[in-house]
Amino acid sequence: MDTSQNTALTRALTELPGPLPVRGVIHIVIPHTDRFTVVGNHLAQHAGLSTVAVGLAVRIQSLPQGTEIGIKALAARFPEGEKLIAAALRELEAHGYLRRAVTNLPNGRIVTRTVFCNQPTALLRPRVAVRPPAPPQPPPPVQDPAPEPPAPEAAAAPQAPALPDVQQEQAPEAPAPQEQEPEAPAPAPQDHAPFVARVPPPTAPRTPPPPLPQPRELTAELDRAATALLSDLRRHAHQLVLSENDIRQLAPAVAAWLERDTHPDTIRHTLTNDLPQPLRHPAKLLKHRLTVLLPPPLPGADDLAAPARPRIAVTPFQTCDGCERAFRAPTPGHCRDCRNAHSPAQAAAA
Repeated sequence: MDTSQNTALTRALTELPGPLPVRGVIHIVIPHTDRFTVVGNHLAQHAGLSTVAVGLAVRIQSLPQGTEIGIKALAARFPEGEKLIAAALRELEAHGYLRRAVTNLPNGRIVTRTVFCNQPTALLRPRVAVRPPAPPQPPPPVQDPAPEPPAPEAAAAPQAPALPDVQQEQAPEAPAPQEQEPEAPAPAPQDHAPFVARVPPPTAPRTPPPPLPQPRELTAELDRAATALLSDLRRHAHQLVLSENDIRQLAPAVAAWLERDTHPDTIRHTLTNDLPQPLRHPAKLLKHRLTVLLPPPLPGADDLAAPARPRIAVTPFQTCDGCERAFRAPTPGHCRDCRNAHSPAQAAAA
C-alpha cells in the first residue's frame, strides 16, 4: 500500500457521456479559465515538424510579449541543449512559424528581432483594407420654399382664409431610432487583384473526341478480317464482350490498322493488354485505343534509302609554272608567291 492511487481520473471516466473507445487515447476535457494558450491543430499535428519543434513552438507561443527567445536564452530556460533548440528553430523558420530579421535602430545599433506567428497560413490570404467610417455630416438647413403663382383655376375659385404656417416655424422631427433602417456599409476598396478561378467551371465546353480512324478503301476482305478479330477478343480477354452494334462501329478502325500492314496479333495484344479492373465500358476503351495508338503507315523502300550525300566541289592541284610547287587552283598558272613576285616587276616595266 505504499503506492498512492489516483482515483480522480477513474471517477472522471465514469462521468464521460457515451460509449468509450476500446483502444487509443481517451480525452477528459476540462475548460480552462485562466493561464492557457490556444494552439491550432495545424501546429500540434504538423506532419513536417518534429516533436521537439512542435513543443518548442508551443512554449514560445505561451511566453509573454518581449521575452528573449534566442538559442542561449531558450537553452537556459528549458532542459534541451543548444543544438537541439537551434535545429527546432530552423524547422519552425522553414515552415513559416518563425522569422529572424536584422534591424537597424535609430541609435546605430544592429539587433536581431525574432517574430513568431501562430498561424502563418493566414498571412498568405489576401487581406482587404478597411476604410475608417466617415464622420456624420450635419443635416442641410431647411429653406422656405418660394411662393408659386396661383393657377388660373385657383385664382378663379374663392380663396379660403389663410392659416398660420406652423410647420415652417417648427424643426423637422427626427425619425424614431427603431424605424430607421440600417444603411448597408459601403464596399471597402480591395488592395489585391480579383480572384481568378484556374479550374474551369463544370459547364465549360469540352473538346470533342477525335474521330475513329477510317481506311482509304473498306474492302470486303478488310471488313471480314476486322469483324472476325473483334469478335474473337473475348477468347483472349473475357471482359471484352462486344455487341454486334459495337463491332460494326469499330470494324472500320480495325480495318485502318490492317490497311497499314499491322499484324493481327499486334492489334489483339494492343487491345487486350493491361485492361483496367473493373472494365465498365469495353467498347469505349477499344475506341480510345484504336484512335490514339494508331500506327503510321509502313515506309516504302525509297523512304528507307539513305539520302544522297551532297557532292562537295574539290579544287584540283596545279603545278606552278615558275617554281614548280603544287597549289590548288581551278586553272594552271603561277602560285601566290610567284604572282606577288612578278607583280612589282610588271608594274616597273609598264
